[in-house]
Amino acid sequence: MYAQLRETADELAGVLWREHTVYRERGGGVVIRGEHVRRWISLAPTGGKDRALLRAGRILDGGTTAPARTEVVVDLTAGTTELAAVCRRLLADVAAAAEPAPVPGPSRAGRPGKKRKPGRAARAARPGRRPRGERHTSPGSWFVLLCVVAVLGAWLYSLFGRYPY
Repeated sequence: MYAQLRETADELAGVLWREHTVYRERGGGVVIRGEHVRRWISLAPTGGKDRALLRAGRILDGGTTAPARTEVVVDLTAGTTELAAVCRRLLADVAAAAEPAPVPGPSRAGRPGKKRKPGRAARAARPGRRPRGERHTSPGSWFVLLCVVAVLGAWLYSLFGRYPY
């Protein structure tokens, strides 16, 4: 089955992308990576004769792969053009799902404050809590600190307090 998947993947890769990498994955399937389009396609055996599970997903920053967004079972006896059409449809679904949705609310541009790394979203404020910038030592922390000092003082007194010399 792997030989048939590999041949099909090589043909599909040539039709879909000029620049691609084809390799075997752990489960016995074949992966086609298109680094320039930041997408991947996987062909995996399904247990049925001449059938394969076709999955598609994104390649994230750093080269790691995101989980499959879409998948479909295909017949490997269909021609390469039919399989390429199915792959293009799955890749279009992945591209549509990868578009970031606009974030509602005011923009943080121009506001003074803490700088964030690019691409990181702001944390949502929890209701009933102070903002993170105004931290003060809580009464519970003062109590713990006082207990530690008392234990340390009692230990020092037990060592040096008995003998006045």
